[in-house]
Amino acid sequence: MKRIIILTLVAAMLLGLCACGTTEPTSTTGAKPAETAAATGENPAETTAAATQSPETTKAVSTDAPETEPTPAEPFELHVFSLKGPTSMGIATMLSDSEAGATCQRYVSTVCTAADEVTAALVNGEADVAMLPANAAAALFNKAGGFSVVAVNTLGVLYVVEKGESIQSVKDLAGKTVCLTGKGTTPEYALRYLLAANGIEDQVTLEFKSEAQEVVAAMGENVAMIGLLPQPFVTAAMMQNDQLRIALDLTQEWKAVSDGASLVTGVTVVRKAIMEQYPDVVRDLIADCTDGVNNVNADPAAAAELIVNMGIVAKAPIAEKAIPYCNLVCIHGAEMKTLLSAYLQTLYDQNPKAVGGAMPADDFYYTGE
Repeated sequence: MKRIIILTLVAAMLLGLCACGTTEPTSTTGAKPAETAAATGENPAETTAAATQSPETTKAVSTDAPETEPTPAEPFELHVFSLKGPTSMGIATMLSDSEAGATCQRYVSTVCTAADEVTAALVNGEADVAMLPANAAAALFNKAGGFSVVAVNTLGVLYVVEKGESIQSVKDLAGKTVCLTGKGTTPEYALRYLLAANGIEDQVTLEFKSEAQEVVAAMGENVAMIGLLPQPFVTAAMMQNDQLRIALDLTQEWKAVSDGASLVTGVTVVRKAIMEQYPDVVRDLIADCTDGVNNVNADPAAAAELIVNMGIVAKAPIAEKAIPYCNLVCIHGAEMKTLLSAYLQTLYDQNPKAVGGAMPADDFYYTGE
């Protein structure tokens, strides 16, 4: 009997020892963030940001938008393709500021001599941002899509130039020959629209040249020749020949016959893959473009040096004098859509091929809404 009692007591003692030696493991998986932070000495906000922040910024983007917008750890690098002309002039200070690290995002610029180079870069994904003639952007969108317009960057840059004082209105072009470049592009469409609106479309002969310099040369050979030129070629020609004068500003003439609507030369477009994944980057781009064009317009002398360095204009005095006539802007949002759609509708009504055969769909316009 004693033996049984002793064995029972020993078993009880062993069970007691086992119970005292068993400690429940501590888990932080169910702990509140504040409690865990207090235990570790970390700031919960900083910890969350560090956990979600990408270790490095990459240019590669997929076609599927993520559930939440990633925030690049560093300025996002955007490859910008533009044409040699006013549209590139408007971003001169933005690009310079980018090199100095003074912009919201980082921009790598390629200035092309032909629109086909810009559109090819956009289609193949080499360009994140492209600056194109407004009607060329509409035509490319109808054909390939894959991007949207975020801003109008240039209004009218076309001017009728002559020797003498014979042209005071569009109607004065009746019976004249106008020499111009851009057959099948904006200069021809804009001029034909104005001639038709003034009832003299069949009374004016259009003589096309391949380059602006050929127009200037033709005017030198024929005193009676009227020229239609874009900036900055107008300024360059007038500085070479002080007998030339600006007779008509097509931007003003367009407004006069279009209920105040404006002639649009260039637009800024962004690839949709960028827009869908990084809307904040697009907003920063618009802000940088706005600041840049304001700086160009406010200080043409300083901007002129940058424009020459970009290879857009040969001499700074030409660029400086041309800037006020280039109508450099950054119009975005609902105002951009209203302005651009009205302009494209005018071109479409005149010749559907001018915008690619159809008016572009609503997603052609990015208003940020």
